[in-house]
Amino acid sequence: MHADDNRSPVIGITMGDAAGIGPEIVLKALNDKTALHGCRCAIIGDARHLRRLASDLAIDIDSLDVEIFDLKNLPENFSIGVDAIATGKASAENIEAAVNLWRDGKIDAICTAPISKKAINMGGYDFPGHTEFLADLTGTGKFAMSFFADKLRVVLLSTHLSLSDAIGLVKKVRLSDLIRFTEEELGKLLGRKPKIAVAGLNPHASEDGMFGSEERDEITPAIEECRTTFGTDVSGPFSPDTIFLRGFRGEFDAVIALYHDQATIAVKSLAFGSGVNVTLGLPLVRTSVDHGTAFNIAGKGIANASSMASAIRLAAELAGHS
Repeated sequence: MHADDNRSPVIGITMGDAAGIGPEIVLKALNDKTALHGCRCAIIGDARHLRRLASDLAIDIDSLDVEIFDLKNLPENFSIGVDAIATGKASAENIEAAVNLWRDGKIDAICTAPISKKAINMGGYDFPGHTEFLADLTGTGKFAMSFFADKLRVVLLSTHLSLSDAIGLVKKVRLSDLIRFTEEELGKLLGRKPKIAVAGLNPHASEDGMFGSEERDEITPAIEECRTTFGTDVSGPFSPDTIFLRGFRGEFDAVIALYHDQATIAVKSLAFGSGVNVTLGLPLVRTSVDHGTAFNIAGKGIANASSMASAIRLAAELAGHS
């Protein structure tokens, strides 16, 4: 599976934490042939576990027309639904292998099933999640988490922090940098200059300072600088209780969210099951599901694979543009 200009992109799919629903949703998504439209796929993980799980799910893995890059990195027996060193280490090794396969030209994009942050730390990897891990592996200094949900695309100013720490990071310089970064990176993916909106931090975007000063002191100056100095098509700050719906309806190409849950509550309320996590700034396309390992339902065969299927399709679409 080597890259060339005359074939469909190859998507490398990491199977995620084997104690969670990752391997299940990968197999289910690939069994739904619509996920394979316009691309070829390769699963990166432990073939023995995948074959055993496929049998449990009554999926003929040999009929899926996918390659398995077998790392043989899981013990024969392990507990489902709990964090463990072995499964955490294996899930991190899958990600490392995916980046190496991309470097070797064997895959064109990476689509990741969910991992457990606790488990990869137990396995010896000191990263808060996929985004930071992939940035480190690719030597990427500037990156951002985003979510794509049909016409709604949300880019996050901060990710996994306490709310008080996240609010402390709402500063003109950081926001201005993110707006310009979003314009550049999203422009590459969409093939056009994006129209960007910025959410306010406070209720009703502070109502001209009635409910907080961040809009006046930090957010509006960042927007004005980008618009007047750099020619960015950006506006706001908009009331955060309506701007994401406006983005979902297609008024904007992207909405800048000022903290993690401001973004994810909107995405999951409007498009749970079809939203896709996209890392901006990496030298490769990377997509992922909009949910976690779901340890509570792992091993029961009831996980919904729609977000995984959407993530594969979007990876193929974006890889085709790059």
